[in-house]
This record gives sequence, structure tokens and C-alpha cells, in this order.
Amino acid sequence: MRILVCIDDTDNLESLGTGQLTSVLAEQLEEAGWGRASYVTRHQLLVHPDIPYTSHNSSMAFFADIAPDCLERFTAHAESFLARESAVGSDPGLCVVDMAHLTSERDLIDFGRQAKERVLVKAEAYGLAEALGVHLTEHGGTGQGVIGALAGAGLRLGGNDGRLKGQLKIDSADGTVTVAQLLAHPNVDAVRTEQGDVLGAGERVRLHDKVKTVLLGGASVLLVQRDGECPEGGGWLNLSRRQLKQY
Repeated sequence: MRILVCIDDTDNLESLGTGQLTSVLAEQLEEAGWGRASYVTRHQLLVHPDIPYTSHNSSMAFFADIAPDCLERFTAHAESFLARESAVGSDPGLCVVDMAHLTSERDLIDFGRQAKERVLVKAEAYGLAEALGVHLTEHGGTGQGVIGALAGAGLRLGGNDGRLKGQLKIDSADGTVTVAQLLAHPNVDAVRTEQGDVLGAGERVRLHDKVKTVLLGGASVLLVQRDGECPEGGGWLNLSRRQLKQY
């Protein structure tokens, strides 16, 4: 069975970030033999004076394929993990979606989009989770993180929001690789421009800054632009962290 997991608001300014805890949880799912987890994505929510957050108000999500009889064990583990590992002063929330029993993908995706545009409250999150048959729980503090957890799940499900956690490690002697080499990386599904032009396997990309992919069309995409430093004018350059902030 396929599940979608999202957590939010587990950290403070001195602790491990929510992204790190989410990665640990995904690793523990696999180590326990419950299934296989996908990459973790970061989803930016609305920054507003009425919304408490640590630094950026973002939630972290991943898909996983697990055995049906492991769902309850994983969920219980995730709950105890957040209660134990979340930082003092945080307001952690956990969302676990059983994709086969989700009653409306559209409503979950819409909630995620709303969380980027307006201030939402816990009652809205719990009401929607109950209607959709989604597991949503709080594990400390005010529990305000349930809003971001449900919203992040919707944004990941929508497939057109967020950046993959971490950066790609690509071996290259001179910092330049072919698109074929990039596509050989397990976390790169496509290489294209922001305008949607897909690069051919033989085209070359110069890598700089942190090499990160974004979630577009449900795929992990490395975005590139023309490389102004390429003498022949035919090379490409991956977008910088600053350019990717909009995702």
C-alpha cells in the first residue's frame, strides 16, 4: 500500500530541523523492514505574523510503499518518535495518508494551496482530516503543526510544489556533466528549463552552488538555464538556491 507522510513544527532555533527528523523517520521505516520511502520534499507555507513558526514555516513530506499490516506499527512509531524527538517549545504535527482510502485528493491539495495564501486554524485541519479519512495528530506544545502537516501532504500530493531536501552529489572532474549522467542519479527524473524545454541526454550542464531539484509534475526536476560563461553558447547551468526559492 502507498502512504503519504508529512510532519511540521518539530524544531527550535537550536535543535535539529524538521527536515532532518523527517529523513530519520523515513530511514527508520526502511530499517524496520516496513517498506520503502521516497525522497523528502520541503513545502513553504504562508509567512504571517499570526502564524507561529521557527524560521521559515515549512513542512516536510515523503511517500512510502509499505506492507498493509505495517501501517499501524509505523504510525504508532512515528507518533512516539515525534513526541520524543521534537524540540522543547515546538508544536509538532503528524499526517499519515493511506492513499487507497483518501476520499478526495482534490480537497487535500486545495488545503495545501490555501496554506500558502491565508491563515488557517486547527479546527479546519482536523475537520478536513476527519472528512478525508486522514490520520492527523499533535504531539506537544499547542499542536499547531497539524495545520502544516496536513497542508504539506496536500502540496506533495499536488506534485507541483517544493524542493527536495538536501543537495545532489554528482561526480565530475571539471564540474560539468551530461544530462545522461544527471538522469542516472536516483533522485533526478528530468532536466529542463523553467519554460518547459527538456534537454537531450547528450547536452552538458555546468554545476554550481548547491545542486537541488524541485517537484514539478510529480517528478524530481533539475532546472537549468543557458550558461553565459560557455564560449560556444550551447552549455547549460543549474539554477541557484536564490532562483529556486520561489519553489
